[in-house]
Amino acid sequence: MLVLVAPGQGAQAPGFLTEWLDLPGVADRVAGWSDAIGLDLARYGTEADADAIRDTAVAQPLLVAAGLLSVSALGAGAADAASAVARIAPGAVAGHSVGEFTAAAFAGVLDDTATLSLVRRRGLAMADAAAVTETGMAALLGGDPDVTVAHLEKLGLTPANVNGAGQIVAAGTREQLAALEADKPEGVRKVVALKVAGAFHTHHMSPAVDTLAKAAEDLTPGDPKAVYVSNRDGATVATGAGVLERLVGQVANPVRWDLCMETFKELGVTALIEVCPGGTLTGLAKRALPGVKTLALKSPADLDAARELVSEHV
Repeated sequence: MLVLVAPGQGAQAPGFLTEWLDLPGVADRVAGWSDAIGLDLARYGTEADADAIRDTAVAQPLLVAAGLLSVSALGAGAADAASAVARIAPGAVAGHSVGEFTAAAFAGVLDDTATLSLVRRRGLAMADAAAVTETGMAALLGGDPDVTVAHLEKLGLTPANVNGAGQIVAAGTREQLAALEADKPEGVRKVVALKVAGAFHTHHMSPAVDTLAKAAEDLTPGDPKAVYVSNRDGATVATGAGVLERLVGQVANPVRWDLCMETFKELGVTALIEVCPGGTLTGLAKRALPGVKTLALKSPADLDAARELVSEHV
């Protein structure tokens, strides 16, 4: 059983869209999306430096666009993500943080343009919320989860991403993160600052929830055509309205990727493909899902191997 997953913010790197834009018809699709959302995705995905694409309002639509393009290419050049995923026929789809929006498009809950438009609103709203207080996020590697969470709460930090495989991401003010660097939880080997501009999935993002909820009122979501696994609690969600409600609320609530991976196990996962810019979630899966074959779809050069994995596990 194959699971298709989409990464979240921090996975972007300068120039990561360049090779995808060389595929037939991709440049025109990206130009259309760029016009629709008021953001030059091609320029940011090919020419912009790391600081420019760290901007939340840029990074989020850029990541989702990359996921939609790469899955369409995997699905033999399908016209949209949902059609491509229908051809691939995975056992489930999921995404980490903003990757949940990518997964919603995979499942046909929203079309590609509507997904990117909503993500653009999300990114702008989260950037505005992040500007109120100087905040950030850091990954903690190793340690006992219960010990780590208790220590974070003592410092006033939020365990914003519980990723499994020995990784928890803390979020809070810069002062709180500095205190964490100086006083790591017992057993934690390393604290790594993330390439994000705020304390996402915490109370600091509450204003963005209201903005996103208003934007979502204008949408008519379809029910998922693939099994959709939610970050809230690892549950599968069967209605489009349910998916959209969770996408809105998740902005200010912790990501439970550990529970998503537990659901993959229960569903009988045998292979996992992470769409562009893949790497983070496959790394977690290698540690938390032993025996499951994984592939990170980083560039068009990975498409043949990804198609072979699909043929073996679907």
